[in-house]
Amino acid sequence: MSAPHRIYATSFASVYPLYVAKAERKGRTRAEVDEIVCWLTGYDAAGLAAQIVAKSDFETFFAQAPRPNPARSEIKGVVCGVRVETIEAPLMREIRYLDKLIDELAKGKAMAKILRA
Repeated sequence: MSAPHRIYATSFASVYPLYVAKAERKGRTRAEVDEIVCWLTGYDAAGLAAQIVAKSDFETFFAQAPRPNPARSEIKGVVCGVRVETIEAPLMREIRYLDKLIDELAKGKAMAKILRA
């Protein structure tokens, strides 16, 4: 059995500013990034802020997510050359779902489409 992927132990707080920067470079906002993260995980603004302050790793961040959105299974497509719907490791799939949503935001998709409304 191989060692767990290093992203699992990476702090969400260290990657979050990269998500925000990617969105802002394309004219989107931190608030939109937060809306996506909260939609995916069920965190509210205070819960998200607490996870960032605590420097929770991705494993903890997703394990403690209050209400993972049931519609997240509708997220399809390719991130880093891998189809998200075919990723077998549940934690890696959650991380890639988030990556995919941030990519869609940066590509200018409407929030209603990103949030599978």
